[in-house]
Amino acid sequence: MSDLSHVGDAGDVRMVDVGGKDVSRRRAVARATVRMAAETATRLRELPKGDALAVAQVAGIMAAKRTSELVPLCHPLPLSHISVELEVGAGAVEISSVVETTAQTGVEMEALTAVSVAALTVYDMAKAIDKDMSITDVMLVEKTKEPV
Repeated sequence: MSDLSHVGDAGDVRMVDVGGKDVSRRRAVARATVRMAAETATRLRELPKGDALAVAQVAGIMAAKRTSELVPLCHPLPLSHISVELEVGAGAVEISSVVETTAQTGVEMEALTAVSVAALTVYDMAKAIDKDMSITDVMLVEKTKEPV
């Protein structure tokens, strides 16, 4: 009925059975952008350590670890590496994440969840001073799979 991996022949939703797949080293890179006024970006850039960007970084890492609790059909995975980086530009915060595991399925959803929650955290921290912010360009940049 469907080419969607989480939809069965009868149209029912299901978790994909990865039990027969080989374990491999998996890596995914994702990114997102929080667009904002230049003044908002300047204020974020000038904050001391322990600022909104550090909070957003930790939020992204925590979110990647909890992806299977947030996205119902995702497998819980033993993540071996998570990085979330935020860079403040002239009118935006660029967010990137790298997530790695050695497992039977990939970590795209974990990387996408990390940048999404980090972006939401930046938005939450700056919404009082900028009502026109937007979260854009949430995307998977790269995914790899290597034998172990």
